[in-house]
Amino acid sequence: MLRRVTLHQLRLLAALSQHMNMTRAAENLHMTPSAFSIQIKQLADALGAPLHEQAGKKLFLTEAGQAGARAAREILARLDMLGQELAEMRGLERGELRLAMITTARYFATRLIGDFCRLHPKIELIMEVVNRDQMLERMAQNRDDLYIMGRIPQDMEVEAFAIAENPLVVVAPDGHPLCGSRKIAAKSLENEPFLLREPGSGTRQATERYFARHDIHPPTRMTLGSDETIKQAVAAGLGLAVLSRHVLTLEMANGLLRELDVQGFPIVGHWYVAYLKAKRLPPAATAFLEMIKGGQA
Repeated sequence: MLRRVTLHQLRLLAALSQHMNMTRAAENLHMTPSAFSIQIKQLADALGAPLHEQAGKKLFLTEAGQAGARAAREILARLDMLGQELAEMRGLERGELRLAMITTARYFATRLIGDFCRLHPKIELIMEVVNRDQMLERMAQNRDDLYIMGRIPQDMEVEAFAIAENPLVVVAPDGHPLCGSRKIAAKSLENEPFLLREPGSGTRQATERYFARHDIHPPTRMTLGSDETIKQAVAAGLGLAVLSRHVLTLEMANGLLRELDVQGFPIVGHWYVAYLKAKRLPPAATAFLEMIKGGQA
């Protein structure tokens, strides 16, 4: 029975378990939903059990589907490791690097990635830009080699080291009454509407800790899911925001946004490169770490 199962079908089942949506999984693999559905049906026939069920608009994996998805991920991961082992035998002329980063980190990390690609042009870089919840999910599933993030999870066994400072600052639209003021007290922000990142975001948590520490309760005008959207909303005069200085270069240069001189800011955190302690890093990931640390990549 299992001899009829193909690697292609396993990849499809792994994708379905990730997206829990037939159309999105098909799009991710550049397939039509109908072709994707046919392959999943053929895999279910080969395994002798239905792999998913529909409840309203939501798709759920059956017990057999969950078991099959776990096996698919393990098999595909082992094949990836075989590819890395063969690449290691050949040196760094071939291979791939799987890298995931928090959305805000892309503003400075792309330079590092560009440097690495110039040093190793034949290495295939597979990069995902995600929010924190997605990052933690990817780490739990061991889906990448390296992770660039602002806060290290405390409930996972990871190795991590700081690679850059991440200063958080208060920004306002050009022409705001507080622009040009010096040493602005936290209490001056009490009645200013703020635009915040989504719950769980490191930037939001740092902002809320600052508010709590100074016993202020500025109104939240909007909760938005990306720094780009927040920058546009601030520039439109909808409120103030706390953002990484890394994301503000263009808007500050164009005069659209102004950094406010608020007491207690900047809040200086760090960007980290992290990886699971139990993971055997492929040669490309090791070379990337050595380049960042200043060694010979």
